[in-house]
Amino acid sequence: MANTEWRNQTIITEFILLGFGNLPILRIPLFLLFLLIYIVTMAGNLLIIMLVVADHHLHTPMYFFLGNLSCLETCYSATILPKMLSGLLNNNKTISFLGCFLQFYIFGSLLCTECILLSIMSYDRYLAICDPLHYTNAMNPRICAKLASSSWITGPLVLTISVSLMSTLTFCGPNEVDHFFCDLTPLLQLSCTDTHLVHLAISAFSSLATFPPFLLTIVSYGCIIATILRIQSTTGRQKTFSTCSSHLIVVTVFFGTLISVYLTPTVDTWKALNKVLSVFYTVLTPMVNPLIYSLRNREVMKALSRALSQ
Repeated sequence: MANTEWRNQTIITEFILLGFGNLPILRIPLFLLFLLIYIVTMAGNLLIIMLVVADHHLHTPMYFFLGNLSCLETCYSATILPKMLSGLLNNNKTISFLGCFLQFYIFGSLLCTECILLSIMSYDRYLAICDPLHYTNAMNPRICAKLASSSWITGPLVLTISVSLMSTLTFCGPNEVDHFFCDLTPLLQLSCTDTHLVHLAISAFSSLATFPPFLLTIVSYGCIIATILRIQSTTGRQKTFSTCSSHLIVVTVFFGTLISVYLTPTVDTWKALNKVLSVFYTVLTPMVNPLIYSLRNREVMKALSRALSQ
């Protein structure tokens, strides 16, 4: 009954994603740029997935989680970039009401999942470096599967609650979303009803899913750095740090841009910066991650070499 009333109150049937509409002269160059990014992202992450599945040398916890991360990044790009590319090429910026909420749901689910997955990967590196004697038992295949599953389940669960709360709102115009995808804040700004309590509740649920993983990541790398500094030889420190440097770069870029986006004021003067920062963690990070892990990881390069030789 509540859903029926909500649909009856909803006047808007579609939204318009403004994207980078204030730069019409750059529409084609931006299309070509994002198309290239999309191709590289999909190819790089699919390559990582295939290597992790096919090469038995990569059947370890670290690469198991890396395969999950690459799968997640592939879904990320498939959720955001096709609609953005369509808008840039055909100037078709409309998206249906349900399509917009579905994009927000999938994107938000993947965002929460990535926060948890990156923290699990940090914990994996912590055990490997700080407690190597118990690492094999602590990260056996069964536990790895449970940890990965928990990250994939928690994200959609949190977003189900968030979208349910948003469904209580009424959208009766305007329908222009000042972003290149359907994100929380731009959507709430279009509601005709008071969004304060809904925004507060969604922020609380989202914080429960993202802040503890972020804290775990910080603590894990704090312990890792302390352990590395206690190693006497320079060669030993470098060798140990090399096992987690790729992940540390990925974590820094992801959480750094994510925190910047959601702590940036929502006033008009900051909206352009917000869009640019959003590009980093929604578009550029999924493309860069496979490059970081492959170029800075000997095992992945060896697996790629073996695959090419076959």
